[in-house]
Amino acid sequence: MLKEYRLKRGYSLEKLAELTNISWRNLQRIENGKDKDAKFETIRKLIQVLEIEDKDILDYIKN
Repeated sequence: MLKEYRLKRGYSLEKLAELTNISWRNLQRIENGKDKDAKFETIRKLIQVLEIEDKDILDYIKN
């Protein structure tokens, strides 16, 4: 889901890393599902920068 939003916004991993102050390697791991224990603060930053709506988050959780 995060990769879809990143691409939709036209951000590279490097640009998203710059905007969120999260390493691009960590972002890549989160996108690929290899970091399932990401901190709440990290996820919050991504939601804010990528402008993910609450409805989309709930839909993702339900599936």
